[in-house]
Amino acid sequence: MAAIEMNARDRSRPMTAEEKKVIMASSAGTIFEWYDFYLYGSLAAIIGAQYFTAFPEATRNVFALLAFAAGFIVRPFGALVFGALGDLVGRKYTFLMTILIMGLSTFLVGLLPGYNSWGAAAPIILIVLRMLQGLALGGEYGGAAVYVAEHAPSNQRGYFTAFIQTTATLGLLLSLVVILAVQSYVNANWAPTAVLDAAGAAIMNPDGTPRMIKAFDLWGWRIPFLGSIVLLLISLYIRMQMNESPAFKKMKEEGAASKAPLREAFGTWKNGKFALIALFGLVAGQAVVWYSGQFYALFFLQNVIKVDSFTANVMVAWSLILGTGGFLFFGSLSDKIGRKPIILAGCLIAALTYKFVFPMLTQVANPALHAAQQTIVTVTAAPGDCSFQFNPVGTAKFTSSCDIAKSTLARSSVNYTSVQDPAATVAQVKIGDTVIPSYDATKLAGDAAKTAPAAFTKSVNDALTAAGYPASADKNTTVIKAAHFFDIFSGQKITVVLILTYLIILVTMVYAPIAAMLVELFPTRIRYSGLSLPYHIGNGWFGGLMPATAFAISAQTGNVYGGLWYPIIIAGATVVIGALLVPGNTHKKDIFADDAQ
Repeated sequence: MAAIEMNARDRSRPMTAEEKKVIMASSAGTIFEWYDFYLYGSLAAIIGAQYFTAFPEATRNVFALLAFAAGFIVRPFGALVFGALGDLVGRKYTFLMTILIMGLSTFLVGLLPGYNSWGAAAPIILIVLRMLQGLALGGEYGGAAVYVAEHAPSNQRGYFTAFIQTTATLGLLLSLVVILAVQSYVNANWAPTAVLDAAGAAIMNPDGTPRMIKAFDLWGWRIPFLGSIVLLLISLYIRMQMNESPAFKKMKEEGAASKAPLREAFGTWKNGKFALIALFGLVAGQAVVWYSGQFYALFFLQNVIKVDSFTANVMVAWSLILGTGGFLFFGSLSDKIGRKPIILAGCLIAALTYKFVFPMLTQVANPALHAAQQTIVTVTAAPGDCSFQFNPVGTAKFTSSCDIAKSTLARSSVNYTSVQDPAATVAQVKIGDTVIPSYDATKLAGDAAKTAPAAFTKSVNDALTAAGYPASADKNTTVIKAAHFFDIFSGQKITVVLILTYLIILVTMVYAPIAAMLVELFPTRIRYSGLSLPYHIGNGWFGGLMPATAFAISAQTGNVYGGLWYPIIIAGATVVIGALLVPGNTHKKDIFADDAQ
């Protein structure tokens, strides 16, 4: 690829064909990296059943989501490590390192045996691999955003950096398409297998039939991970063809590179305040809206509304196809009216509408479940009998009668209220007019330890069925179900796709302008380090922990929509802080001026 000559002050001219080639090559490699990272998120529920079988079924999804979040938690450290490397050895070789680490980690997840084979070592290694993925991704985004912004014409930075913003969604879309294709093929050619307990006996459903697991859920899910090795080779080839960033080469030649970018970016209030403003006034809200609209929506469909994974992936995939153009639209719009009003408007609309949108999603996608949730269900227990069932290190056992009652209801997506009764000796579940006493697992012995749990679960399920709750997904004729990828042309399915597309449009509002906005907040010398840390703290911690936190809040409160207060509060706070502190008109700045703030 020919060397690119760049006049840093003359950026209003149209981009050359060579510059566009560089940007597209960078975006393509980033799509593959996001594909690797999001495979786990798309398959979190299935993977949780493989690696967290030692935990109670009611809390298994929380652990699976926490393993997903582990990749986000370490992203700020990746931003620091690879940001420093990018300043020392250059963008190109840093890009090669991040894609290599990401690709190999993803491939190894596909090879990793499950809990039944390796015991506790399996989930530990899984989390380590997720952390390696997070480190790699932490070094990817800042370099890509800076790389593209410093090539783009000054009056089109929002539009051209929006291509980088689409890579996350396109990576998710690519992962969903691959999953759907593999899932269809595997399940069509291999029969389901009976689920066995530790003694080798078949586990039975409440209706007396054997519990079955589909071939994709058992082993087929590994194929997308193993196939990522092909994308790794393609990505490495693409990135080896890229030249070093002209801005980086220019800074090196002039001896203008910062000797200590982290200290310069965060060690003084002059620059450090912009990192805090960017985090709390922009990125935190952007992050929770992004992950609510994509990952939590997918998780909500599968685990709360009880839509089968194939159908949920089809619905989300179509919403991504319809909504992804919003990135380019809002990126271009931000070049005209500014970044700040679009980002904050997206956060405000999300905060005002989430409490209406997700119940609507339930009502349309699973009408029988939505109708049943109107039934009054209460859990009455003595004070202190109920625990907060959120234990990320797996050290607690939730065995009290109240914990058992709540976890049993949570598995069926039941909305319930808690009532304290000092006189209660054992928790009771009241469903309509039916009262069912729970049990304390620590006080059971002998045959009672086997019969009491089964009897309680059956009694609760029978009462829920009588109250209108679907007995099983297979017998629920109202729940949305797609036979194939193009099976979306019915009123129910189109409505679900439109609701999900609305959530994606909110994602594009907050995410499309954020790269250009962050680039414009920091001077050239510290731009890579300056924008990377607040971006990855916001998206890694506020956003990455969103699904697990929301699910745990919902389980604790007894309201399947209770967890939505997490993104609503953070998005609302971002609107207030951003309106007061975030600078306006940054889209008019000369980002190559060292004194630009």
